Amino acid sequence: MREVHLAGLDLNLLPALEALLKRRNVSEAAKDVGLSQPAMSRAFARLRDVLGDELLVRVPGGGYTLTPRGETLSAQLIATLDHVKAVFREPSFDPARVQRTIRIAGIDTHTILLAPALMARLAQEAPGIDIRFENYGPDLVERVETGRLDMAFATSTTPLPPGARSESYAQDRLVLVLRRGHPMANRKWTIEDYGKVSHVGISILGDAGSELDAQLAKVGVHRRMALVTPHFIAALAAVSQTDMATTMSRVFASRFSEQFGLILKEPPLPNIELELTLVWSHVRAADPVLAWVRKVIGEVAKETMDIGASRVSRRAEKA
Repeated sequence: MREVHLAGLDLNLLPALEALLKRRNVSEAAKDVGLSQPAMSRAFARLRDVLGDELLVRVPGGGYTLTPRGETLSAQLIATLDHVKAVFREPSFDPARVQRTIRIAGIDTHTILLAPALMARLAQEAPGIDIRFENYGPDLVERVETGRLDMAFATSTTPLPPGARSESYAQDRLVLVLRRGHPMANRKWTIEDYGKVSHVGISILGDAGSELDAQLAKVGVHRRMALVTPHFIAALAAVSQTDMATTMSRVFASRFSEQFGLILKEPPLPNIELELTLVWSHVRAADPVLAWVRKVIGEVAKETMDIGASRVSRRAEKA
């Protein structure tokens, strides 16, 4: 038995072989694969040599018929080529049939504002997809790169590791939050006022420092961080009972301003825009399930976490 080494085999011969076995005519097979007749004749000769068989033989009255080996190959080749084409075909999936757990690094803004609507959407379109929100941490990059996390919520100013991908899913703004009746509630704040009250900080990675503190430091203002918490909802609760202030997501604070008796003020800062992003590893970029989940998150977030959403209260004072 002749042994054929794949490393030395020209796979471009396979379409020519398929056409020859189907048409049983060199001219017609050449048209099928876009070759000239001489080029097809050369391909035919090479196939006979590689396979050690005539494949097609003349019959009385003209035309060709398949040899026994040709008949066998004809039956095998359609399925074989379908398998080969499948290797290079872009993977597709039906969300309704997926059974999978997606792990995302997020905080309470996501679990409170986004998760309920997201799960309602998945229940309708992809009931087999489960979501696990996980904490951030110093090993965040490693967890994303190794696949222990599928993606993470961030902002456009978050430094990304090499090879990371990101896309925007919502727009937000910073807002200054005080309780109703706060001694400084009715005055127009200057940036220096940040140094005159105690503040509640939200620390996601265990560090009380923030981009806001960097902005204040540029003008020589230091704020006292009387309370630091990893939870936005805890910051609002603390502010509602004290003369402390906090600066956070306008969308989130608006959601609870009535419940906690809060007022929202435009902060006197040079940059208050927040572009919210999703981050994932380039290793998972071609995963169709994750791409679909990111698309759904973006659609849901436009209604639940975006500053333009109709449900967002417009109570921020300009004074």
